[in-house]
Amino acid sequence: MSVFAISDLHLSLTTNKPMDIFGGNWDNYVEKLKTNWQSIVSPDDTVVIPGDISWAMMLEEAGEDLKFIDELNGKKIIGKGNHDYWWTSITKMNAFLDKIGVKTVSFLHNNAFLCEDIIICGSRGWMIDDKEAFDRKIQEREAGRLRLSLEAAKKLNKNDRSEIIVFLHYPPSHKGAVCIPIVGVLKEYGIRQVYYGHLHGIPKDSVTYMVDDIKTTIISSDFLKFKPLLVK
Repeated sequence: MSVFAISDLHLSLTTNKPMDIFGGNWDNYVEKLKTNWQSIVSPDDTVVIPGDISWAMMLEEAGEDLKFIDELNGKKIIGKGNHDYWWTSITKMNAFLDKIGVKTVSFLHNNAFLCEDIIICGSRGWMIDDKEAFDRKIQEREAGRLRLSLEAAKKLNKNDRSEIIVFLHYPPSHKGAVCIPIVGVLKEYGIRQVYYGHLHGIPKDSVTYMVDDIKTTIISSDFLKFKPLLVK
């Protein structure tokens, strides 16, 4: 069993949100994603998708996008992005999955998932710029959610044998700026690997960088050319 990751699918199967306006690499991106995904992900694998899943505004509108993800190979663990306005309570979302017959999707929210020898956890995160009090409050809230996820991971980590890997939507650091509350929690729990999305059109030399001893890697779908990245 392998673990893959890819963020920012930006699906819009029932909404009018063409992504090709952001560049030619988004032409036929749904077909590219499906072809690439099915070619490397097996039914026994797990794929983490940390945010910007669907352009839908309401949960019911996200149904076709969630069913599309469900039909792809593997188990999927999805988190919330800044454009996931359809996201609501876990209880309501799980009930909706049952209603539409989606079986392979789980939500990453204040929890963690054990996948053989690694544990998947994370939160949405927030923008690095903390000049506004509003942003600082959201940073602290997201840091709290990350802490809850990491505490859940600790309970799953029997005898400290599993590696805990964090998946965020927002980058914990970019161009020298650091989201201090998020990075503080990462350092407190000794996290060594973080994967994030959100950013688009960044240079290839930005794919991996270090924040102190934490290795961070971007997994936005356009950056990966719509091909899930093997994590482990």
